[in-house]
Amino acid sequence: MATGGNAIRGTRVGAGPMGEQDHGHHAERLAVSYWDALGNETVRYFADEEIPETIDSPHSGLPAGRDKENPPAIAKNEPYKTHLAYVKERRTEEEADALLDDALQQLRERRGQA
Repeated sequence: MATGGNAIRGTRVGAGPMGEQDHGHHAERLAVSYWDALGNETVRYFADEEIPETIDSPHSGLPAGRDKENPPAIAKNEPYKTHLAYVKERRTEEEADALLDDALQQLRERRGQA
């Protein structure tokens, strides 16, 4: 059996009681907890940088905030509308004319005051 160097079998060369923290490579970090609307907690660690108020939760993809009692709400997706639904929402010609007249009147009043 051939062995080389002073390494003990099964250990990494350079591994020992001195880690990154002892070498000065470890910065002090602050643990910040975020909660999403489903109650999932995510802990992120920040050094000297700015700590954001909200992040995207890796568990659900929803926005997560730092307030456990009042997390950001789930975004409400509007259902898909067909073309017919949009056609039904259209205003009549009389309503469109009244809206246009009202908008023009407000514009004339603003220009007269300015």
